[in-house]
Amino acid sequence: MLLVVEDDQEMRSLLCDELMTEGYQLREAADGQEALSMVGKEVPDLILTDLKMPSGGLEYVSRLRQAAPRCPIVLMTAFGEQGIRQEAFYRGATAYFDKPVRIAELKATIKRLLDHKSAEFEQGT
Repeated sequence: MLLVVEDDQEMRSLLCDELMTEGYQLREAADGQEALSMVGKEVPDLILTDLKMPSGGLEYVSRLRQAAPRCPIVLMTAFGEQGIRQEAFYRGATAYFDKPVRIAELKATIKRLLDHKSAEFEQGT
């Protein structure tokens, strides 16, 4: 199950539509607080999240990482700059995309991260 976190309803719908065509089960959250609440109930296989949104930001990334230590976190932002990218990785992001996101690259990254996670699980690590 993938958790898609995006405050822009149109963007969230687009992302969900694209990911559903890949066969993923999805959950949606409209802001960081809703995402953290959902992760507290069930840790997804991967979190795809916007950075700049209500209850978002770099502290939110840290809180996601604490709540789901082994879950890949794919971060998207329209407000990217080098310092934010580095800080996002420091706080726990697994992958980082500047908006506008190239959907093919995003899908490839998600598949790679999930394949890697699945391989780790099979090895028992």
